[in-house]
This record gives sequence, C-alpha cells and structure tokens, in this order.
Amino acid sequence: MAVDGESVSMPMAVSACVGMALFYVLILYAPTVILRLPSASSYLEFMIRRFICAAVSTLASLVFTAFVLPIKSWEASVYGIRTDHLWQGVIYPLLLTSLIYAGSLVSKLLLLLESWKETGGGCSSFNNIISFVQTIPSSVVTGASNVSVWRNFIVAPVTEELVFRACMIPLLLCAGFKIYSAIFLCPILFSLAHLNHFREMYIRHNRSYLRASLIVGLQLGYTVIFGAYASFLFIRTGHLSAPLFAHIFCNYMGLPVLYARGKGLVSLAFLGGVVGFVSLLFPLTKPLMYNDRTDDCPCWFGYCLWN
Repeated sequence: MAVDGESVSMPMAVSACVGMALFYVLILYAPTVILRLPSASSYLEFMIRRFICAAVSTLASLVFTAFVLPIKSWEASVYGIRTDHLWQGVIYPLLLTSLIYAGSLVSKLLLLLESWKETGGGCSSFNNIISFVQTIPSSVVTGASNVSVWRNFIVAPVTEELVFRACMIPLLLCAGFKIYSAIFLCPILFSLAHLNHFREMYIRHNRSYLRASLIVGLQLGYTVIFGAYASFLFIRTGHLSAPLFAHIFCNYMGLPVLYARGKGLVSLAFLGGVVGFVSLLFPLTKPLMYNDRTDDCPCWFGYCLWN
C-alpha cells in the first residue's frame, strides 16, 4: 500500500468525524424533509427508507475517508475488512464480551433448569428439547422476514461499525491522536448518533420529557461504554469483525443482568465475569494474535502503535 508523506491534521480529523456523525443521523430524515416524500404508509416502508439512508451515509463516509487518508490505493484492509485471522477476530472478542454477560447467561440457564423441573425432567424434557430444535428452521425464516431483526442485528451494527470505527479511528490515529484519546472520542460521537431516539421515547412515554430523558440518558451512557470497548477491539486487533460481532451479540443480549431476586448465583456469576473480563482484556486482544506482524505499518493501524 502506497502512502503519501502528508498526514491528516487534528482539526480536520475531528471536523470530519463530527461531520460523519451528524450526516449519519440527519440523513435519516432526508426522505420527508429534503425529498418531500409522503410519510411512510407502514413500519416496514419506514424502516426500509432508513436502511437506504444508513447505507448511503456509510458509503459516503467510506469514500470520503479513502480520499482524506494519506493513501494512493483503495484497500478494504484500510477499514479493518480482512479475511486473514478471521476466526480469531470473531471468536476471541465474542468470548471476551460474553464474560460481561455471565450473569445474564446464568439467569437464562436457571430459567431453563426451572422449566425442566416443572416438566418433570426425563423423557418429557428430552421431547421438549427435540421440539425446540425442530422449531429452529421456522424461527430463522421468521427472523429473516422481521425488519426489526434486520435493524438490530445487521443494518445498525454494520453501518455503525463502518462509520464510527472503520472510518473515524483511522482518521484520528493518522492525525496524531493518542490511542486512548481515539478510544474515548469516537464513543462520544457514537452516543450523539443515538440522540434521535429521544423523539421516539418522548412519544412512546406519553410525551414525558423526564421519563424520555432518563431512558435516553441511560442508553447514551451504555453506548459510550460499548463504543469505547468496540474502539479498543478495533485498534487492538485491526479487524472490523471484532467490534462488529461484539456489537451484534450485545444487541441480542441487551443490558447485562447484575442480579436476580432470590438468585445470588446470578450476581456471583456477574462479578466473576467482570473479573475474568478485566483479567483477559489485554491477553485475548494481543495484536500478534490477529496479525502476522505489528511493525512497519501505516499510521492508521493502531495495533502497530500499541506494540
């Protein structure tokens, strides 16, 4: 990959990141505000419009970043899109992320055991398991036709990781920002992109500013924490797959379960998971586990700087 001698200036990098974040949100309102299209006649049509808008803003961010970064050739690896070390980029970050949800997983397991006891165990429970397995194909088909599933597990994770990790982090690193500065700057922009949820919450909760503010505030806090973690994964591994699959997993699991009434094992599992997560955070994200080498790399590959 050929590299120009000039780098991106810090003001330009920050301005570009802010611009991409705003564009990602504002374009969602383009169909009705700019194109003057009539309001969507159904939820499906509404979401399809949003999917198209998100795709357009993501493509624009990718093209813009390719022009701004000091490179002469366009390669997918610039954005962390790589096929080498792919299974490491998926499995290890997923295992690491699952530790935060140890309480949630134990809670689900306890519910499953309670259900097993209620059915009397033995052959009856085995038959229930067989029935559950048989429903998986139809559940997959149902999920594939559910627009909310596409939003939560495909469109939102893919577009958000491409814009807020694959585009923004290379710009910040190439501009000379320290790694931890980039890790905590991107999540702030990432959380601002979720402010558009306020209107939805405001309407859903009987137009209560207080209740909508509390819910959105909690969501913003969570997205800042997750955004920092996703940025960490992207910079440490150089793989977009690392934060992408962690993002999908977190969307599926929701907020981690900290405790359950009358079930101290859940709290114990959560605390154990947190300890395990902190202990394995750096060992499971060693750059050499995801890359053949960590020297002589362009300025936007953070794992080189980290080493």
